[in-house]
Amino acid sequence: MSPPSLIDTHPNLAGTAPVALSYELFPPRSAAAAESLWTTIGELEATDPDYVSVTYGASGSNRNTAVELINRLVQETTLRPLAHLTCVGNSPEELADIIGELLDVGVRGILALRGDRPKDGRVPPAGTLRYAQDLIELIRRVEQRRSALLCAGKVAVGVAAYPTRHPESPSEAHDVEVLLAKQRSGADFAITQVFFHTQQYADLLTRARRAGVTIPIIPGVMPLTSLRRLARLSELTGVEPDPALIERLAAAGTDAERTRIGVSATVDLANAALAAGAPGLHLYTFNEHAAALDVLDKLALPRPHRSHQRSAGRRQLAS
Repeated sequence: MSPPSLIDTHPNLAGTAPVALSYELFPPRSAAAAESLWTTIGELEATDPDYVSVTYGASGSNRNTAVELINRLVQETTLRPLAHLTCVGNSPEELADIIGELLDVGVRGILALRGDRPKDGRVPPAGTLRYAQDLIELIRRVEQRRSALLCAGKVAVGVAAYPTRHPESPSEAHDVEVLLAKQRSGADFAITQVFFHTQQYADLLTRARRAGVTIPIIPGVMPLTSLRRLARLSELTGVEPDPALIERLAAAGTDAERTRIGVSATVDLANAALAAGAPGLHLYTFNEHAAALDVLDKLALPRPHRSHQRSAGRRQLAS
């Protein structure tokens, strides 16, 4: 029998990993929204997240503003952007160009998504991509061709995971099989869609690990402070929020009381996910920082201490 290697005899060489922290932003739709967004970016940057994701409209409807925002994040801040990219209805050639453009502006992380199918029921044209797995494989091919430009590095590819059944899926088990297929295609990690009950993340983790999914699954948590937003997300995802929480939010007499109730419920969700083994938290901000920072203030996240050596000139660009 071979003697154990030095690594085997020191199983805790890496120590305990810090909890990852990230936020989601979307490109602004007006000059006023852009001004507000950059205030939010400044507030979020001060918390030193590991990355911020930037959404991408259906069929790339906001491609130019998304790339512009990503470019500014790279050039003017210390933040690392994770670029969303949808594929349904787009050809491999079109998507390869977009991936190349993202890499050229400094993106090193892409969230590979299928995207919404056409609402009018149209079938995407022949020769276009249909599934997130196809997009993951395309990203890896583009990455391989550009490996010298990336210093032989690697693009981090993320995917979506579903704590509750996807609206188009026959079952939660099928959702896990899809996640496993994405892992096999080259996904590095997953971020969950929103969920509203404390046990849902732990249940997803159990199903995924039993099926052979080994990539990190990061819970996506939304500050539960807006009744309008909760109703809209419930409509989009088919997931019902906790009726007791809805009652309490509706009965709140002031915005401050509603925020207190919603933040407390969000902290409960986040703590339950962390207790189940979540490697990080992804906060859906809706381009607003106050509630996200309230949630963060109430969570004792073990975070790495990093010193920023970015030039003062980059800071001045953002002012």
